[in-house]
Amino acid sequence: MPRTIPLAARPAPIALRSEETALIVVDMQNAYCSRGGYIDLCGFDVSGAPPVIEECANIAAACRAAGIPVIYLQNGFSPDQREAPPTAPVWHKSNALRFMRENEAYAGKLITHGTWDHEIVPALTPQPGDILVPKTRYSGFAGTGLEQILQARRVRILLVIGVATNVCVESTIRDAYHREFFPVMVTDATMAAGPGAQAATEFNVEHFFGWLTTGAELRAALGGNAPA
Repeated sequence: MPRTIPLAARPAPIALRSEETALIVVDMQNAYCSRGGYIDLCGFDVSGAPPVIEECANIAAACRAAGIPVIYLQNGFSPDQREAPPTAPVWHKSNALRFMRENEAYAGKLITHGTWDHEIVPALTPQPGDILVPKTRYSGFAGTGLEQILQARRVRILLVIGVATNVCVESTIRDAYHREFFPVMVTDATMAAGPGAQAATEFNVEHFFGWLTTGAELRAALGGNAPA
């Protein structure tokens, strides 16, 4: 029989069923989490990444143990940047693309397929059975097969972790909401780019787009199957 799992959350508890839930791991790549990655090179603070990486790994382990599919989003472009021509807004607004244009030594090295910057951090290497969804825009739903993957599994609830809270995480949550999914953001398994941005996204999610929980609350609800 399907088991309903009560999850402590804000603004109200929410009930999970493992067969209707998926974990979305957003862009946990060297680009966004590591010293020398593109976010660091562009002047954003990545000093808070280690505990976020650790919590994300713990949550992924707990979800696998509970039978919840783990879906990775991985942001990046082909070496010829065919997905981001100058006619596209992303050509103008992507900090990584602009940084490479302005710094020839980094051309083709940031969030580019096959590079260190594009790789998922080692502590979160996808495991057999995990799903990897490549993307070229902030939202995990934009131009990808994510919605089809979720619908085929009859998923309704999305547990969302990763980076950056105020950019790709929030964009994915907003699109999930508009597609009738129930997004739950894990606050201490996300990290924002820019001062005040974490609190702003948490406010938006709690009041308008979904629910907030913590890694400890989620792992407790799933039965403590991940490392403490």
